[in-house]
Amino acid sequence: MDASTLRALQAPIKERYKSDPQAARITLRASGTLDEQNVACKVETGRALAVAGLHPATGGTGLELCSGDMLLEALVACAGVTIKAVATALEIPLHSAAVSAEGDLDFRGTLGVAKDAPVGFAQIRLSFDVETDAPQEKLDQLLKLTERYCVVYQTIRSGPPVEVRLQRANNASA
Repeated sequence: MDASTLRALQAPIKERYKSDPQAARITLRASGTLDEQNVACKVETGRALAVAGLHPATGGTGLELCSGDMLLEALVACAGVTIKAVATALEIPLHSAAVSAEGDLDFRGTLGVAKDAPVGFAQIRLSFDVETDAPQEKLDQLLKLTERYCVVYQTIRSGPPVEVRLQRANNASA
């Protein structure tokens, strides 16, 4: 896809969102069910069933997906799509590109072994390796706009409010 095709594709969407800001507000959803036999959660992805379980560092077998890995994978996916869209829009030729993310965890926090150990990632590093002839100022702009428009990166970076609730299922007995 080239810049003009991308602009033509997005122009009517942008116009609609400018004239009707509420149309741009969409709720994405994810759901899963707990595995009855194992410490695992079956997540509906829309394409397949993903089974997430304990990381081996917390007693898992490694056969199930790790939700921490899935978070990093979502970051890589979003950042990859975003950098490609921005490069396309700015007509920055990327001959090839790779995206990677890594995050540091202290599993003592997750397992409740040390109260001073945080639960969750202490640091995440996102990297892009690009093969391009573009000048450095264009690459600086590419990175700046990728950071600005990557939904997952901005969500992790900004830490939006998260509401958590627990309720009884309708078929549960009291």
